[in-house]
Amino acid sequence: MQLFFRNDYGEGAHPIVMERLVKTNMEHTCGYGLDEYSLCAQKLIREKCGQMQAAVHLMIGGTSANVIALSAFMRPYEAVVCAPTGHINTHETGALEGMGHKILTCASVEGKVTVEGVREVCKNHQDEHVVKPRVVYISQPTEIGTVYSLTELRALREVCDACGLLLYVDGARLGSALTCRECDMTLKEMAALVDAFTIGGTKNGLLFGEALVLVNQTLHEDFRWMIKHGGGMLAKGRLCGLMFLAAFENDDYFSWARHANQMADIIRAGMERGGVAYFQKTTTNQIFPIVTEEQERALAERFAFERWEILPDGRRAIRFVTSWATAKEDAQQLSDAMEALC
Repeated sequence: MQLFFRNDYGEGAHPIVMERLVKTNMEHTCGYGLDEYSLCAQKLIREKCGQMQAAVHLMIGGTSANVIALSAFMRPYEAVVCAPTGHINTHETGALEGMGHKILTCASVEGKVTVEGVREVCKNHQDEHVVKPRVVYISQPTEIGTVYSLTELRALREVCDACGLLLYVDGARLGSALTCRECDMTLKEMAALVDAFTIGGTKNGLLFGEALVLVNQTLHEDFRWMIKHGGGMLAKGRLCGLMFLAAFENDDYFSWARHANQMADIIRAGMERGGVAYFQKTTTNQIFPIVTEEQERALAERFAFERWEILPDGRRAIRFVTSWATAKEDAQQLSDAMEALC
């Protein structure tokens, strides 16, 4: 049987979450996120973010949250700027563009949008014959596991202000970013610099769900109408409320993410002992080794993982992902296997 390192949403939910769901299973509440549990979760998230005037909406999943939010933020002729590797550009099946909004990719370094890239896009889109940039989309961490520093985020805030753009953060793996050893910002510091962001639950211990936080109050109006219109309003909204409440009331959300990062560190240690090269070096819960075709086949006999890219020389960039549920013994087995490769 293979040990699972394919993704961080392959398990169900953390026992703390499941216990809360089972305990309240036979309760009767109103629907659509207006129940007591959802309202308490929203208030708690505002407190954790240090943004008591923010609107918090508990969404079903990452793609629907991104599409509904970004579509609500823009007029029909406006566009989103993101890195070429941005999730909305590569892994959401053209969902945002299906709503009529062009995605403009810009220069990036290690998967991170650069200030120069944003300026260049704005420079090339200045009249009514082309789409108008309106939102800068970034992921924290990025799709290749890298993390924006506080200095980089502040610089993006400055260029967005100068160019009249909104700054939106996809936080599907935000827990991993904020608890990794290279991160130099807190949730409150990040929230103070952006217009809106998501806090991912699907990839950190919940059965499903993302919390969408609208910091900029100009984005609040009629947003529940946008959620319903976009098919993102869950009738049993209390399920999301209960799960986020369970995750945040004792800060377990961050403990679960920290565990995933620590398990990834065990695997990285084995790679480094064995001299295995990185496709992209990270400190979050995604690990990207470079292996030969033969090594890939050998690893696949014992471990489940994703092939990320075939390199020009025929070697493979592969991806391992750890989660809240990754056992230390399993991480050590993979670490030992990586060390033995060379």
